Amino acid sequence: MKDHAEKQRVSLDEVFHPRGVAVVGVSASKLGFAELVVDALKRAGFPAIYPVNPKYEEVLGLPCYPSVTAIPGVVDHVVVNIPAESVLKLLDECAEKGVRSVHFFTAGFGESGYRDRADLEKEMLVKARAGGFRIIGPNCVGLYVPGSRVTNHFDDPLDPGPIGFISQSGGHAQNMAYYGRARGLRFSKVVSYGNALDVNESELLDYFAEDPETEIVAAYIEGVRDGARFAEALRNAASRKPVVIYKGGRTEAGRRAAQGHTASMTSSVALFDALCRQVKAIQVDDLDEMVDVLTALRFMSRLPRGNGVALIGAGGGPSVLAGDGMEKEGLRLPGFPTGVQEALKKVLPVPGSIFINPLDTPNLATADGIAAALKVLGPVPEIDMFVYHLGFHPISRWGMGWLSAEAFLKPTIEAMKAAQQEGKPVLLALRPALDLEGMKEFLSVQETFVEAGFPVFHSMRKLARAVARVIAWNRPPAGTG
Repeated sequence: MKDHAEKQRVSLDEVFHPRGVAVVGVSASKLGFAELVVDALKRAGFPAIYPVNPKYEEVLGLPCYPSVTAIPGVVDHVVVNIPAESVLKLLDECAEKGVRSVHFFTAGFGESGYRDRADLEKEMLVKARAGGFRIIGPNCVGLYVPGSRVTNHFDDPLDPGPIGFISQSGGHAQNMAYYGRARGLRFSKVVSYGNALDVNESELLDYFAEDPETEIVAAYIEGVRDGARFAEALRNAASRKPVVIYKGGRTEAGRRAAQGHTASMTSSVALFDALCRQVKAIQVDDLDEMVDVLTALRFMSRLPRGNGVALIGAGGGPSVLAGDGMEKEGLRLPGFPTGVQEALKKVLPVPGSIFINPLDTPNLATADGIAAALKVLGPVPEIDMFVYHLGFHPISRWGMGWLSAEAFLKPTIEAMKAAQQEGKPVLLALRPALDLEGMKEFLSVQETFVEAGFPVFHSMRKLARAVARVIAWNRPPAGTG
């Protein structure tokens, strides 16, 4: 039975949908995290923002209040950026005000290694339980919930999407939204939870497993304090939705950094890896690879179970390198049968061409050539997916404007969509340019393909690694058909 002094536990759904947000520790004379949060909330159009600091009457054009209890409106969520020594008094105010959640950007708690700061965390948790509110952090950047217009960065997209991301690192939490933006990734909720004093990875995994707004779950984990509880939560989430995990602290140096970063007790890497294999969570090695895997899961028109690839593009040397890169990562480029090669030669130029897979002919830098190749290759049973590669050097220097939307992109996209109607996905490897003009063209082309719903990757090796991981995850267990 619960202690009579402990109030009803606030649900994460309530935490993610606040009606009013107070930001404690703002300043009118400097620009730090608190001020950035106020500015981000204003830009997002959040309706009720309350800066708090007894030194000021106004901050960033908003009335500033001397305390949380002095705020006239409803306050459900409090963002804290004050010294650790002052937090207990603030938590008493939060209890009196009836807040639902308190996010501590403030650091200097258990992760500092000092016993008295770890004891302070325990006192904070006691006050939260007695006051009926949740604590996010401390030592984190908190919440990004675009559907609620709750954000901690001025440049975050405000259109929600189907990916939920939990992160012990505040930097990774903010970078995920930024890195994924140009690739078309959008998020239901992103939660940076830092030291995990109260809200932790296991509770968040349970939440995302049930959340109807979340179709894909991603997580950056440095360590867990309750291994059995985490294993249960991960198994539950991975049985319902794809779960992509980046485990920090895999080396001795990484483990030391994790302990100093969020006071995480890093688990055995071998045990963590074994758990992920058992529950079929997809492990990645860094944040860039996580973006690649999420891109594959989100935008492949159909997830293939086989690894047969038809690789098409322009340029013999790049095609050879691309083929090597794909097979090194576990994908397979089956040779085209003689009949298929002859059919290709009837619709594509023969001189200077390769017809064996990779397929390379001069006019595969044109929409007509791409359409002709995909039409011939679509019925080939050994092919599970198509990969089109386009380098922006020297292509961009040759282009003279031919990569425009009207001349190339729109008809190419139509050809690729027609090919996907046969049930085989089309993926793109667009190698970024190394010069300013080429990069402008690259970004424009990438944006157009992404808006059309295609998965775009920045190298053949990255594409192959991400797709190989997704295929392994999607493949049924042996003996199940």
